Amino acid sequence: MASPFLQYIAEFMYARRYAKRTVEAYVYWIKAYILFHKKQHPAQLTEQDVERFLTYLTNQRNVAPRTQASALNALSFLYKAVLQKPLSLNLNFNRSQLAPKLPVVLTRTEITALLRVIDPRYKLLAQLMYGSGLRLMEAVRLRVHAIDYDYLSVMVWQGKGNKNRRTTLAPELVTTLKQQSQFVMQYFEADLANPDYIGVWLPYAFARKYPTAPKELGWQYLFPSMQLSVDPDSKLLRRHHLDESCVRREIKIAAKKAGISKNVTCHTLRHSFATHLLEAGADIRTVQEQLGHTDVRTTQIYTHVLNRGAAGVKSPLSQLL
Repeated sequence: MASPFLQYIAEFMYARRYAKRTVEAYVYWIKAYILFHKKQHPAQLTEQDVERFLTYLTNQRNVAPRTQASALNALSFLYKAVLQKPLSLNLNFNRSQLAPKLPVVLTRTEITALLRVIDPRYKLLAQLMYGSGLRLMEAVRLRVHAIDYDYLSVMVWQGKGNKNRRTTLAPELVTTLKQQSQFVMQYFEADLANPDYIGVWLPYAFARKYPTAPKELGWQYLFPSMQLSVDPDSKLLRRHHLDESCVRREIKIAAKKAGISKNVTCHTLRHSFATHLLEAGADIRTVQEQLGHTDVRTTQIYTHVLNRGAAGVKSPLSQLL
């Protein structure tokens, strides 16, 4: 990041405990905004310039509504928090009208087939994403103590939107999860014997408040990387979690092996979790809490594949045949 201004924004956000991916996204859009206006400083630009950029994203780049919304959020943060010149709530720009995609959902038979052929190293992760409705990053970032065996639940700390929640855990996974914890223990004991190992990464000032926590088993990642690596921020030797790109790749490979023609991603397992809960009679508020959605309207999209959607409508052709 060559620009001192963009570096300042990143540090400003980190100091306020924004997630790394949020910081990266905001810096990306602020940089794009500056480049669009031929490197003029945002403080010298007006709301009309913001409107021009957002309209450009729709007209020339044909971005999806969520993408345009991300750019707007980044610029709103820039003007309100950094420049202290909040944007008007009545910005006039061409809003993206691309229809949102309906979620891809697998049947129970397809889920069974996928789990049967997936690489054993990634099977437990896939089972958690489907069985507990976890996002990919929530799954790979789980710590050993995030599994509550007494109450059969998974505790998700600082998920999307920096929210915490507790979601269900299939009792059938208890034995496998305990075996995974023992696997982590083997790595952990080897790491402690390494004089250069500084401990697992912990968020914000937590490591300073609890200096022994980075070298406690409970704080280690449940799905650790096979290799130690140097933390790019602190330059210290740590063991990170499993690379999420590996999980994405293996889910794609497993779907192909299982003969599933749908576009299957890690998030498809989360979609399937929500849909199958609703099919089993769970009320939508419960599903909303399990998924960690702020607005129930976000959860309601899963009703499109239930009896209230196309699946519950009888085709007139059936009456003829």
